[in-house]
Amino acid sequence: MTLIGMGDSAVWVAAFTGGTAVLASWVTNLGNVRAARVQAEASAQAQHRGRVRELRRAAYLELMGSAHIVGELYRRVFDVFHQITDPDQHLTRFEELRSELREAYDPLMHSVRVVVLEGPSATAEAAQAVLNAARETNRCLWRITCGDADARASFDEVQGAYLRCLARFVDAARAAMATS
Repeated sequence: MTLIGMGDSAVWVAAFTGGTAVLASWVTNLGNVRAARVQAEASAQAQHRGRVRELRRAAYLELMGSAHIVGELYRRVFDVFHQITDPDQHLTRFEELRSELREAYDPLMHSVRVVVLEGPSATAEAAQAVLNAARETNRCLWRITCGDADARASFDEVQGAYLRCLARFVDAARAAMATS
């Protein structure tokens, strides 16, 4: 009987050892699955953050490019005042510039909308301020073409405001990129 009892305990030890090995393998596998899931989620989050950062960067650069074109056209208004003396030529050139500004305004408006969509809110607000300042500057140029005597001084003022708004946008965009 002792031989059979020893055989039974050997079977129990073998079964217990095998069961423990299976359980340890299952626990290890469960840990590996969880670790892989955590790693995949972290990777997906990092990819998402990278994608958001690139979309924002592209939107900010597009707005700055459009704003630069508009700003260059505003600079040409100053050139007209300093380089052309004939009032009729002033008017003709101002009308040409207004036409060019209308063409440049649509891409600026589009890029502001993209920045507003991409955010964050501080950058979106700064972008909207650039668009509002451009709108006001364009109105002032229209008033110049209508012969408004005060429009020239107003143009200088609102064009300066446009440049300040653009500088604030650049600062906001830089801050947003530093935190993303």
